[in-house]
Amino acid sequence: MTDKSETAQPIGLPYALSAYLIWGFVPVYFKLLSHVSPIAVVAQRVLWSIPLLLVIMAFRKQLGEYAAIFRHKAHLRNLLASATLVAINWLIYIWAVSTDHILAASLGYYLNPLVNVLLGRLFLGERLRPLQMVAVAVAAIGVAILIGDALDTLWVSISLALSFGLYGLIRKITPVGSVPGLATETTLLVPLALGAVLYFAEVGGGGFGDDVTTSGLLILAGAVTAIPLLMFATAARRMSYTSLGFVQYTAPSIAFLLGVFVYGEPLSTTKLACFILIWFSIAIFCADAIKTYRASKA
Repeated sequence: MTDKSETAQPIGLPYALSAYLIWGFVPVYFKLLSHVSPIAVVAQRVLWSIPLLLVIMAFRKQLGEYAAIFRHKAHLRNLLASATLVAINWLIYIWAVSTDHILAASLGYYLNPLVNVLLGRLFLGERLRPLQMVAVAVAAIGVAILIGDALDTLWVSISLALSFGLYGLIRKITPVGSVPGLATETTLLVPLALGAVLYFAEVGGGGFGDDVTTSGLLILAGAVTAIPLLMFATAARRMSYTSLGFVQYTAPSIAFLLGVFVYGEPLSTTKLACFILIWFSIAIFCADAIKTYRASKA
């Protein structure tokens, strides 16, 4: 018998790829805001996401579902936890990009699929096929090599991997729609975001209102935040968590290349070795996925 999560993978794959392509190129966007406090950027991301999400929910007739979540204590508790995790993830990532640690951030998202595999096995009962286990082992070797060359920024990488891995797990097991769920998370963060905006308006460094370009980029943060997260949340509910983790290698690979070739971060021999091993692991995993898909159609 074919596992239900495996047959669902093609449904979620386009959403996952779209989300990770956007996230792959998002360092370019945040580099343009490197003069703004990361806390202020996160606050603006939260506040400008709300209007966009409300419009989307109104168009999709999901405002009732959004309101109902606030009457369901278990769902609300889960989404409060996921909101906290994603806020931490955003803050660390923006700080890493603005302080020239894009490679450390990319390592975090290389680690994240391995975290997903562990979480999927521990909490969702997902099992790996032999070729998938080989792929995980090759990726782990690559990440281990890179860890040995990046001890000073290891906290960035591990924090990003754990926070986003747990975020995805909570969203997968919480039975709420992608848009209402994200809107609820964002709403729960609004009080903190408003407090941060008011603080920076008083002391300076918040960026908004300083000039047209900065203000425009901060307003755009709503779309940059909401669109890929909606795609990710949709993908997380439509494909196996293990497979979702391996698709994620798209984003850190793009960020890795941006860090080296666009922003001039140093590329050591160990970093290059890690990059090659991780792409080899992706090739193994994809070969296994194709084999399994063909067998299910036979």
